[in-house]
Amino acid sequence: MTMESTATDRPFPLSGAPTLQARNSAAFWAATGVSRGHEVIRRRGFVAVDGDERAGLRILIQEPDLDPGEVAEVSELTRRAAGAVTVEDPFSATDLGHLGIRTWQMPIMLRLPGPVAAPALDVTRVQRAEDLRAAEQVVIEGFDLDGFQPYRPGELFPTALVEHPGVDVFIASVDGAVAGAGLSVLADGVASHYWIATSSAFRSRGVGRAVMLGALADVADLPATLTASKLGRPLYESLGYEVAAPSTWWSAPSATSTPSATA
Repeated sequence: MTMESTATDRPFPLSGAPTLQARNSAAFWAATGVSRGHEVIRRRGFVAVDGDERAGLRILIQEPDLDPGEVAEVSELTRRAAGAVTVEDPFSATDLGHLGIRTWQMPIMLRLPGPVAAPALDVTRVQRAEDLRAAEQVVIEGFDLDGFQPYRPGELFPTALVEHPGVDVFIASVDGAVAGAGLSVLADGVASHYWIATSSAFRSRGVGRAVMLGALADVADLPATLTASKLGRPLYESLGYEVAAPSTWWSAPSATSTPSATA
């Protein structure tokens, strides 16, 4: 089946991408929460990882029809969060406007199974502790994760996370130096990718593309999803990803900055 398949005959229709992404994100963040020793809350309509002041609260909406009780619980979790709050709604169907927090949208993208080119840089799956720490620092810098500063080794990517089945971290190197990193998650026959980052010292050198190609190599025969930033979208489109649907995100730096969350 080629990328030109129509919506009616493609084996993985674009309309199903939000559900695929929702399930994969939940698997990733649940594994992250467990590896950090944080509480993982599972409901029919959402999964929440309730972390500490630095890790914050992550809520992954799993269904497009949260009931009033689930919305109320999401609101209460947001109100009492110890740190920053991020809510991800791949269906863009749950209205959390009453929380009074920042909202924006990013596209969910789907890549059908197909061949993957070899990366132009050296890309390896992380196995050594020092490589995991290097990947961690690249992601913290690349995504401006100020909540994880000052740096504490193993806080963003605990060793237990990469020991979790289906979770892999990849690094791209230039002249022996770690230049980029990213994380791949395989769950229920679907791959997805997170934290694709390039060190500021190696920007505009094809590092992000190399990381993605390396991460895709072992899952080229599976559907793959991701949520793309504005800057990342052209790269993903060039790798065969198609825009499927908008995902709505809600965030606040801390509960103290969202007074309306108590309403």
